[in-house]
Amino acid sequence: MDFFSQRAGSLHAEDVPLDRIAEAVGTPAYVYSRATLERHARVFRDGLKQIERLHLAFAIKANPNLAVLRVLADRGYGADVVSGGEMARALAAGVPARDIVFSGVGKTIGELERALDVGIGQFNLEHEPEGRALAGLAAARGQSAPAVLRVNPDVDAGTHEKISTGRAENKFGVPIDEARAMFGRLAAEPGLALRGVAIHIGSQLGDLAPLERAYRRVGELIAMLRGDGHAVTHVDLGGGLGVPYRPGDVMPSPAEFGAMAARVTQGWDVDLMFEPGRVIAGNAGVLLTRVIWVKPGITHPYVIVDAAMNDLARPSLYDAYHAFEAVRPSGDRMTANIAGPVCETGDTFAMGREIDRVGPGDLAVFRTAGAYGATMASTYNSRALVPEVMVDGDRYAVVADRIRPETIMAAERVPDWLT
Repeated sequence: MDFFSQRAGSLHAEDVPLDRIAEAVGTPAYVYSRATLERHARVFRDGLKQIERLHLAFAIKANPNLAVLRVLADRGYGADVVSGGEMARALAAGVPARDIVFSGVGKTIGELERALDVGIGQFNLEHEPEGRALAGLAAARGQSAPAVLRVNPDVDAGTHEKISTGRAENKFGVPIDEARAMFGRLAAEPGLALRGVAIHIGSQLGDLAPLERAYRRVGELIAMLRGDGHAVTHVDLGGGLGVPYRPGDVMPSPAEFGAMAARVTQGWDVDLMFEPGRVIAGNAGVLLTRVIWVKPGITHPYVIVDAAMNDLARPSLYDAYHAFEAVRPSGDRMTANIAGPVCETGDTFAMGREIDRVGPGDLAVFRTAGAYGATMASTYNSRALVPEVMVDGDRYAVVADRIRPETIMAAERVPDWLT
């Protein structure tokens, strides 16, 4: 459920008509609903109520906007970060350092040092050299870094090729068959408090079966580690739960996911950690756009909108589906291709899709754009970075400015020897 709905013939975000935002802020623009973020955060936590020792860390990569992070921090969510920049955002948004989990396969020495300095709650180690480097840095500070070892269970998540992370050929984690020996070597490092394992097999998961297989493999590893005399107190089970993008999509609910996780992990006697991202933010945002032209095509007309692949990259990257709806629908329908103004054939959002009939100047939205939307935006074709707006009841605020090409260009320099 989200809080974007038609009222009196106009699409609203909570109690604010989207055409009012378009008039004040311009288009394209991302619009987020605070009420939807809060509801999804509550529903996800409630879905895991059977788990007593629980830590939730929002995956910042899904939506790093400071206002979004503040809403979730106020609801008791920590942060899963994969860079020093994301760590800085989490801290700036009010997430306590102890509630930050640092994941990612390419942490630099500088990032590890900064994370030790601020006292983050957990490092998710991706390989043995990283663990040894962290141990040395921590020991030099008189610290013992809290860490878990990320394992790769060689389980196919059944999702898109580019967002699958748990197969043997993926770059993430260490092979689960090698994890037992590696855990023993790292646990002996004096600067490392190695306390468990982590796993994450992919994103936009629509089937719980791969997750259950992966979790059971982790359970077997925990038993072996304890048999070797290691204390295992924390297990990070990652995130990846999918959201419905297409009409008719049915995804596992947080309650169904929570029931499976509680059943599989019964008896583990650990703190269980989860890293939801898309399932919290996806349906909490839309990309508001305006039709520029309707251009005749060979088979179907092209609806050219002012949003483009640089603003919403998922359709171009993953052939992803985002529902397209008129802000003020007439009731008429048309079959059309939807494309942006960027000079790439890949700058298309849909081909041959039945949509609300629209014409030049009409406003429309791409739905389910609150996750992996603005965070992946670029300035390709020297376009502005898209602004972000948050709605709260009958009020709204710009929570990220439109960064215009001239502002970006002002950071560039032509050396003297070219003048």
